[in-house]
Amino acid sequence: MTEMAGAFGLSGKAVTALELLLHDEELQAAQEYANTVSIVRLGYNDHGPVHMRTVAMNVMIMLRLLRQAGIKTSLENDECGDFEDSLTAALCSAILHDLGMGVGRQDHEIHSIYLSLPILNRILENVYKGSIKKQAIIRALTLECIAGHMGARTIHSIEAGVVQIADGCDMTKGRARIPLALGQAKVGHIHQYSANSIEEVRIDAGKENPIRIDVHMSNDAGFFQVEEVLLKKIAGSTAKPFIELYAQVRDEQPHQYL
Repeated sequence: MTEMAGAFGLSGKAVTALELLLHDEELQAAQEYANTVSIVRLGYNDHGPVHMRTVAMNVMIMLRLLRQAGIKTSLENDECGDFEDSLTAALCSAILHDLGMGVGRQDHEIHSIYLSLPILNRILENVYKGSIKKQAIIRALTLECIAGHMGARTIHSIEAGVVQIADGCDMTKGRARIPLALGQAKVGHIHQYSANSIEEVRIDAGKENPIRIDVHMSNDAGFFQVEEVLLKKIAGSTAKPFIELYAQVRDEQPHQYL
């Protein structure tokens, strides 16, 4: 993943933080347990290391597209930090946001906050050595991104809005394959079956807005996932004005939502 960050032209503090996170033993253990609880005990989709890295990749793509379009992050607008600081907070939150699934589904974003803090503090102390002020700023922004990723709480920063949408974009059939294979998808769990219809989610530069999201699906069941998960997250996101959303079944004409 750090190689991918380099391919995006990213370097410095954000990549250092990502590298430290990916090699943190406590984080790895917490991610694996969160995924075990999510899939085996609760019958939900993947909420482990693969999902969290996918969200981080989506974050990198989306923030880069916003930057290319001349859109400043909230830290930049508030003159509290630069683009790299925003990216650092967003990437940290992407990697840490679902640790609370190890406690349970309800309020898992809040559980993720206190489970993440010891890990996050270690990372920030290393990345922002000697700058208590910058550590405090990036910590608070990271926690806002984690708390807001479900779209159930009001967020105020562009960074948190990007993480919220980036999380919603990870809805391809890969997330559902394990619970379906284990027979863990219970009757009425339309989310797993709907996600199993999603073949690909692409994030590219849009024509009218900086970010275009294209959802490709094998059948109509995928529209449930788009409308009940992704569209709702976009609707409550501070990054909504910058998004175009399309969904289509195989070779049919794409349906434009935004």
